[in-house]
Amino acid sequence: MLMGQRIMIAEDDPSIQKIFSIILKREGYEIEIYSDGTDVYKNTNVLPNLFILDRQLENSDGLDACRYLKSKEETRDIPVIMISASPGIGKLALAAGAEDFIEKPFSINLLLEKIKKFIKPSLSSVA
Repeated sequence: MLMGQRIMIAEDDPSIQKIFSIILKREGYEIEIYSDGTDVYKNTNVLPNLFILDRQLENSDGLDACRYLKSKEETRDIPVIMISASPGIGKLALAAGAEDFIEKPFSINLLLEKIKKFIKPSLSSVA
């Protein structure tokens, strides 16, 4: 059985969680969604192929979570995409070590384009 590409998402807005879940599962990704930023720090599950972190999380700042992930040997090479409605998120995200960022509101096409820059969906044909 082909293992899917895993994406760990930290997002506290239930409606955006739902959008991520529907769209990314349809694209063939395996996803884990957390609403509390502290889950990023204690994630002991299988490491994902990509992190998507919201800037404003319950009990945590997504930028701090990004810096934490980039400081750990086991997660430093895993790409991070920051998402936020905060002005200037691009500069802040890149300074925290993220590979990319998305400003809210965002289009589904932009989200998928940015994800595919770093990992391919698992449903793509494998010869």
